[in-house]
Amino acid sequence: MANTFNKLVFSLTLIFPFALVNASAVYPIDNASILSGSKFDIKIEFDNVVSQDELTVEINGLQASKFVTVKPEFIVNENGKGSSLIYRDVQILKAGNYQIVARTPKEKMQVTWEVYSSGPRRVKNVILFIGDGMTIANRTAARVLSKGIFEGKYQGKLAFDDMPNTALIGTSGSDSLITDSANSMSAYTTGHKTAVNAMGVYVSRANDNLSHPKVETIAELIKRNTKMSVGIVSDAELEDATPGAMVSHTRRRSDKQYIADQLLSSGAEVILGGGSAYFYPQSSKGSKRKDENDLVQEFKRKGYELAFTKQELAAASENKATRRLFGVFHPDNMDGSLDRLYLKKNTVQQYPNQPDLTEMTKAALDVLSRNQNGFFLMVEAALIDKFNHPLDWERAAFDTIMLSNSVQIAKDFAKTHPDTLIIVTPDHTHSGSISGVVHDEKPGPLREKVGVYAEAGYPNYPKADTQGYPSQIDVSKRLAYFYGNYPDHFETLHPKLDGTFVPAIKGTDGKYIANPKYQQLQEDAIHIGGNLPSTQESGVHTADDALLNAMGPGSEKFKGFMDNTQVFKIMVESLGLGQNNHGK
Repeated sequence: MANTFNKLVFSLTLIFPFALVNASAVYPIDNASILSGSKFDIKIEFDNVVSQDELTVEINGLQASKFVTVKPEFIVNENGKGSSLIYRDVQILKAGNYQIVARTPKEKMQVTWEVYSSGPRRVKNVILFIGDGMTIANRTAARVLSKGIFEGKYQGKLAFDDMPNTALIGTSGSDSLITDSANSMSAYTTGHKTAVNAMGVYVSRANDNLSHPKVETIAELIKRNTKMSVGIVSDAELEDATPGAMVSHTRRRSDKQYIADQLLSSGAEVILGGGSAYFYPQSSKGSKRKDENDLVQEFKRKGYELAFTKQELAAASENKATRRLFGVFHPDNMDGSLDRLYLKKNTVQQYPNQPDLTEMTKAALDVLSRNQNGFFLMVEAALIDKFNHPLDWERAAFDTIMLSNSVQIAKDFAKTHPDTLIIVTPDHTHSGSISGVVHDEKPGPLREKVGVYAEAGYPNYPKADTQGYPSQIDVSKRLAYFYGNYPDHFETLHPKLDGTFVPAIKGTDGKYIANPKYQQLQEDAIHIGGNLPSTQESGVHTADDALLNAMGPGSEKFKGFMDNTQVFKIMVESLGLGQNNHGK
């Protein structure tokens, strides 16, 4: 990226005396906050077709060429929508407020950004845990199941419950109140807002998914400017939105082959998760690639130790010579803890040697901590979200317990490495609340078995094992957990012991209807008419605030209500990534 802009803060106000407001745009958008020295693209989209000599771009009243040394790309008429000007790989080195004004004879656009520096490095390591889609009720359910509650008092806490610093996080994106995992995680990894399904870019009018204006991720910043290590761990496909947002720049999170390629080229020292189908050549059985590139062999050639089972993961991570580790344990998303440890459903019998998130977390810490320069590790408990979508709260609760166990491993690491910042947060939330307790012995129809207020009492799950899991969930007194948005479905008020709940299936008219399987399994199942559009097969994300917990140096900055882009800001400030010395 080029250097210099002199000051730094661009606030965007669009003024269109002759143009359509929805067409013209400047990226980064108004009020964007930009880390000094980070790389980003500037794109200006005009509503009219103009010649390049008809347009002017000024920064703080001076010609842009005085500040930006990179030569812009001019598109006379982009996709028939007007002229565009793009500056690629811009860097602003000095913090401050900047105003950019773009003009043609018929248009004027003005934006303001804040560019900020970080100060010196304050921590050696940062561990970011993402409980994907984790809402408050997921935490409460996990605490009930894993710790128990007696006479109104919980008999223990989840590992992140007692972290000293807490904040509420707003998760909305640039285009919608409701976010998805791509743009919400992208806010954490870049400090910029973007649109649903996008990561590492501002969504412009470009047709090509990979041509939208890019912003640098924290992983790229670290690898470009420091000698630190980077780790990426997820129990979803590694090409899924959350791990993908660590390294990728695309309008569409579905560009999974591209994301796999970016993981290979990222230089991250530890990469562990599912999604092996995108790492093998097209000719391999089960591959989802469209070419013959064998990324597994490429990782091996680059010096990575390879692991495909939990046994191989343990052996590779415990080898003190291992400095790079690549592990894939499932062609798709991995199985959740309830199925792996107890029910043996979904795909567990096909893939019996998948590691637990705790095992992947420990392996990552073992390898990354061998770098004396420190590390950044992202660990995603992805399946909390994957189970909240189909309204399968028990599976989501078990994976929230698994996240807690993984966080405890990080807390134990921090006891001997106190210069470690640990953050635990959802990327977004789901609906869901605990309304009472289901009592099987209550007479009458199924809904009459729900006890509320004094009739709720307490559930009778057995005491949890040493890992925090109860050995039985289909007990006679169970949590009455209800989601707030849903498709048509049959409510059984029982855990789904034969596999993840599939609430709705596509009907003959292409719309989703309640899955009759559950009425067949349970005669008194309640038919629930959906409150979502009939095109939705499962529950959806919500705009409810996400609850973040943090501990370690710098964690005191997390407080009150914060925007999700501020999580990035605190992390890069803690690591000194906006310094000229880049926290080396």
